[in-house]
Amino acid sequence: MSYLAEIPYGAYWSTPFCRWQGSFSNLHSIKFAAHVVKQEMARRDMDGALLDYGVLGTSVPQQHVFYGLPWLTGMAGLDHVGGPTLGQACATSVRCILNGAQEIETGQATASLIVTADRVSNGPQVYYPNPMGPGGTGTTENWTMDNFGCDPLGGHSMLSTAENVARDFAIDTARQHEVVLQRQEQYADALADNHAFQKRYMTLPFDVPSPNFKKTVKQLDGDEGLVISTKEGLAKLRPVMEGGSITFGGQTHPADGNAGLVVATSDKARELSQNKNIQVLIMGVGQARVELAYMPKATVPAARAALMQAGLTMDQIDVIKTHNPFVVNDLFFAEQMGIDVKRMNNYGCSLIWGHPQGPMGLRSVIEMIEELALRGGGYGLFSGCAAGDTAMAIVIHVKDRSKGNK
Repeated sequence: MSYLAEIPYGAYWSTPFCRWQGSFSNLHSIKFAAHVVKQEMARRDMDGALLDYGVLGTSVPQQHVFYGLPWLTGMAGLDHVGGPTLGQACATSVRCILNGAQEIETGQATASLIVTADRVSNGPQVYYPNPMGPGGTGTTENWTMDNFGCDPLGGHSMLSTAENVARDFAIDTARQHEVVLQRQEQYADALADNHAFQKRYMTLPFDVPSPNFKKTVKQLDGDEGLVISTKEGLAKLRPVMEGGSITFGGQTHPADGNAGLVVATSDKARELSQNKNIQVLIMGVGQARVELAYMPKATVPAARAALMQAGLTMDQIDVIKTHNPFVVNDLFFAEQMGIDVKRMNNYGCSLIWGHPQGPMGLRSVIEMIEELALRGGGYGLFSGCAAGDTAMAIVIHVKDRSKGNK
């Protein structure tokens, strides 16, 4: 099948991702996303009047986030656009794409703006009042650190979920480090020829605004704060958990950034497209949940559900992207889906460019579209896990109308 909603080719973008406490650490993530939406739509000469729905995806609260999507679109000069604010941890992006597509499917909208934004840096310190507590004392939560470290359902950390999968499926440190180096080489391809691949969807150099968005304080040539691993350096690392297999080199880092994408009816998609010969179809979406404390496993049933809805098999997929907070994710996924782990994540992935939660999946889908366009078309699959042992996946079909490919 395919959804009525299409993705206008080129009607999407991403900022560079910055390691937390870096250049984006003091930018309000919603205000920053609105600033970027306004600039990127202008660069593409996109008519905002064509948009009639919006979805904001975010997982780390910022001041006034209560006003959500309507506040963001108002700041971006799209004050006629309304819609919800959604959060599903690292599955937020695919959930937002699905919501925007469903609105078109039901005839409620004709063009949906999807914006995902998170600032993991300087996460809020939340106080929950409790008048019945001793002395009226409430409880506090470090939104970022406490939730990284403890799933309230089982009391375990996110790292523990990956260690459980690594243990049960005999994924040792040496295999993990081998794939880390492979992913780094793939990311280097995106930097070749002065970031030629990334410039297909990312404005570089990128102007970093001041917190009041009145001036540019610096420029970034690309993603910031990445750690370049070497075989020798990885060999010196020891597992983070006693008795485990996952080192700091085998997992991603928290980051900040935002991304945007439009889904629209076929007619509006052609109008908003940067290349009307290229058609981008949404073929299937899947979600899954697995047993407690096995988060990386969820990517497999989610991918299978998306493939089933699309009416495709894995051997028909040309490009595979994943959200891989742990390299264990990719090794497990490849083994279960019967593919070579080296086939996945050309040009980059969250293992390398970081973990800003909400926008990660959107950047992966955008890169997947661009890789398919370079190939002249084909099918792409993205699957990514999320907190609560869940995952979402999406299948995309890129067609070159001028070649008449199916």
